[in-house]
Amino acid sequence: MSSALRVVHEPDPGLDLAAAEKAAGDFLRALGIQLDSESLQGTPRRMAHAYAELFTPRSFDLTTFPNDEGYDELVLARSIPVRSVCEHHLLPFTGVAHVGYLPGERILGLSKLARVVEHFACRPQVQERLTKQVAGWLSDQLSPKGVGVVIEAEHTCMTLRGVQATGSSTVTSALLGTLRQDARSRQEFFALAGVNS
Repeated sequence: MSSALRVVHEPDPGLDLAAAEKAAGDFLRALGIQLDSESLQGTPRRMAHAYAELFTPRSFDLTTFPNDEGYDELVLARSIPVRSVCEHHLLPFTGVAHVGYLPGERILGLSKLARVVEHFACRPQVQERLTKQVAGWLSDQLSPKGVGVVIEAEHTCMTLRGVQATGSSTVTSALLGTLRQDARSRQEFFALAGVNS
């Protein structure tokens, strides 16, 4: 029998799509964009709905199972897609997350590693915080012997504007427990994640 924690995103009572649509229209007009063409008339509504979708994670069950076999080696999901929005410019950043853990008494349904990443990415974020949130939450919920998270992402706030550093990526990591304390375990995590430590 599995044990599941239901992770539900409650709709924000302050969510007002009509007000967001009006604000998006005002914002675009303030930037000199005329909205009277057939192609642009619906843009404020589409913007409001797009951002509401980006900021709303899907509910999921964090399903765990007894570690009956006493598995004590690394469990790692590589290249989990990450999409979020930089909280400083509200521009997207996208990339991949590599998430692993050393099991304790329970193991996790593998798809849930991706669900946890999505859960914390669906809000205005900074990559450093996102990385720590995923690692900390898995540590709190699973009580594993160790957790490791590496996120590699391209930030459009850096590639499309400002310095315009096209092709650059940012890498962040968070290591907890044995993966932080033991050099061999840490090296194994980075090697299996495909990251040079």
